[in-house]
Amino acid sequence: MNTISLTDNYIYDEVEADRAVAFIETMIRHSKGELAGKLLMLEDWQKEDIIKPLFGTKHAETGLRKYRTCYVEIPRKNGKSTLGAAIALYMLFADSEKGAEVFSCAGDRAQASIIFNLAKSMVEMSPQLFKRAKVYRNSILNPSKGNTYKTLSSDASLQHGHNAHAVLFDELHTQPNRDLWDTMVTSTGARTQPLIMAITTAGASKLDGNICWEVHNYAVKVKEGIITDDTFLPVVYAASAEDDIQLEETWKKANPNYGVSIRKDYMEQEAKKATEIVSYENTFKRLHLNIWTSSITKWISDAAWLENYYDFDISKLKNKKCWGGLDLASTRDLSSFVLIFPMEDDTYIILPYFFVPRDTIYTRVMKDKVPYNEWERNNHLIISEGDVQDYEVIRREINLLREKFNIVSIAFDRWNSSQLVINLSNDGCNLSPFGQGYASMSAPTKELEKMVLKKQINHLNNPILRWQLSNVSLRTDPAENIKVDKARSTEKVDGIVATVMALGEYMTDESPGDSVYNERGLIAL
Repeated sequence: MNTISLTDNYIYDEVEADRAVAFIETMIRHSKGELAGKLLMLEDWQKEDIIKPLFGTKHAETGLRKYRTCYVEIPRKNGKSTLGAAIALYMLFADSEKGAEVFSCAGDRAQASIIFNLAKSMVEMSPQLFKRAKVYRNSILNPSKGNTYKTLSSDASLQHGHNAHAVLFDELHTQPNRDLWDTMVTSTGARTQPLIMAITTAGASKLDGNICWEVHNYAVKVKEGIITDDTFLPVVYAASAEDDIQLEETWKKANPNYGVSIRKDYMEQEAKKATEIVSYENTFKRLHLNIWTSSITKWISDAAWLENYYDFDISKLKNKKCWGGLDLASTRDLSSFVLIFPMEDDTYIILPYFFVPRDTIYTRVMKDKVPYNEWERNNHLIISEGDVQDYEVIRREINLLREKFNIVSIAFDRWNSSQLVINLSNDGCNLSPFGQGYASMSAPTKELEKMVLKKQINHLNNPILRWQLSNVSLRTDPAENIKVDKARSTEKVDGIVATVMALGEYMTDESPGDSVYNERGLIAL
């Protein structure tokens, strides 16, 4: 008898529990890596914490399964996709339900296909299952029972009318809203013992309306006995926010497969990176320790930034190719123009220019406690007269720079363009609109971070750029894309944004295809 806690209303059916385990371990084979083709042997935690309670715990009177919802929160590399695919196939082939509809769901089609494609490969590698199945590109059928297995994603139009028997949500934290979750939960109403199962890592958004955060909180309260819900099975493997992320005991606490699919040397490497790269710390906590974090994080440390400076004669840059980023602020605010020069030794020179109306300087010194007056004396600011930014001053400066350097193209914020952009274009400047979303900003932001850590840039010790870096907060989306969050950053960050845009423009222009991101993907830090 399993040590599963039972009340008077429930029994533990050891035969059914063992049957589910036996199906997986005799019918399912690994489809990837060095274990490909070998039978899938479950770890003890997979059997005792998930499979056996899920399929062996039943209502004493009806004989129906106790659990209708199972929430598994677990760090990456613990075999969650493999386990999810195996459970989906059990519900398709071995459960008692006829006409069963099984679904893999996720925030987008690519994510939704991960478990499904893994399950499809498992069927194709299993002689027993393959002869019972019809496998198609987007579905798997079990004709003898009239059962089907398909994918659904939040980026497709929501379809009602499903009669779901089993629904597996992969990476629930990537759901953009609760619509798909609610749709699929309600679709199980006509089934006698349906299963809604979410297998996810921790997320980066604790905002109201985040369905994963909502289910996570509910699971924790059920687990701790604060809420009584006999139909809900919470399985959460996580370190706590107070745990030391550098300790092996913390890694073991969060990763039940530590020492199996999770190697000590890998965790050492990732933990070390989390201490060296400020923006990666929260990512490490979420992905490898299952600690929920904020989507807002600090970025490059001042110490790392200061290591990227050495004396350099900018006259050596005359006629040299460079790429620009132009971030125009409001008419009374600081505006930035940044040039980035790729050098022959795989380093980069960053040359920033800042523009501000003269009559706003004193106010900023008094209000913001920032030495604009000192920056002006040291020629770090280009001044326009009055209290409103004269865009003609910016225009003249950029055209003067075009005479000194070979400016290939200039990226600008398409949502903050002005007459200045039109005038510069008429002057012969090659200007390119540059989006401020994750699609455009994430790759160059990650690349700049990598370059700083590898000491590949020289920012010429510009004090304004250094100050603005200290103001930066990053926002992270569920797919781990990053960008500078202007709204939540303290003080000004326009010079950093312009630097990222200039780098992104260079990365795009230098690619033989449509975009450098298409050629090499996102930079792995």
